[in-house]
Amino acid sequence: MTIKTGAKAPSFKCPDQNGVERTLEEFAGKWVVLYFYPRDNTPGCTIEANEFTASCKDFDKRGAVIIGLSPDSPQSHCGFIEKQKINFLLLSDPDHTLLKKYGGWGKKMMYGKEVEGVIRSTVLIDPSGRIAHHWPKVKAEGHAKEVLATLKSLQS
Repeated sequence: MTIKTGAKAPSFKCPDQNGVERTLEEFAGKWVVLYFYPRDNTPGCTIEANEFTASCKDFDKRGAVIIGLSPDSPQSHCGFIEKQKINFLLLSDPDHTLLKKYGGWGKKMMYGKEVEGVIRSTVLIDPSGRIAHHWPKVKAEGHAKEVLATLKSLQS
């Protein structure tokens, strides 16, 4: 699926790390950083989660919540949160429904082979529930700063 800036963000209902069903609608009035990552406790995903954790106060000051999403189970997310001291929600999408809605699932190159899987990407959703910015392919390192800089520019 193609994500278009200005379009209404696809709604969702996914369990968080505690098994609580979370929806996009509960974050109405806030900026939402929804980032998609392949797997808990892997090197790139750990870097990305740690950088978002370190920047959480800056996002919070700007009225933004950070939400990570992967196909991992809520139990896996709990272990990842505990081990890395992550201070934001992690959602579980084992059947890839939400990943597909947001263009976070598809064909990608991995070790020189084309495979189907999670495409590391991020969507910034504005307080009215519209796509404010989309990063269709990201590198884990430095991405949190890039998202924060974009958020700041959109708010100025």
